[in-house]
Amino acid sequence: MSDQNKELMRRAVEEIWNQRKFDLLDQYVASDFVIHTPGEDIHGRDGAGQLFSTLYQAFPDIHFTIEDQIADGDRVVTRWTATGTHQGEFHGIAATNKPVRLAGTDIDRIANGKAVECWTTTDDLGLLQQLGAVPMPAPL
Repeated sequence: MSDQNKELMRRAVEEIWNQRKFDLLDQYVASDFVIHTPGEDIHGRDGAGQLFSTLYQAFPDIHFTIEDQIADGDRVVTRWTATGTHQGEFHGIAATNKPVRLAGTDIDRIANGKAVECWTTTDDLGLLQQLGAVPMPAPL
């Protein structure tokens, strides 16, 4: 089952995130899907779709690469990187046209062949530094 769950998440990243086939979202996530982020929980497919829309408006060329995946039981851990160009407003930051690289880790819980929960962490500070919204620390 773990290998099937990993494959499900690999296909979801490729088809939904990279190929932008948002109409396939219902094939990969349950209707009551929840994304747990440090700042808020995002509920349902509509909430996930809104998250995707926000990212694609700000980074229209965003591309996700799976770096590592581990599965155990109903959980899949995916370490990923995303690259793109900041070409639209993002959380109040006007487009900078700067290339960015974002690292993140998701832990997805799978039930009945679909993701039902996702706990995600991303390097938000690093992203804000790349965009020039937060200064880089002085070298040690």
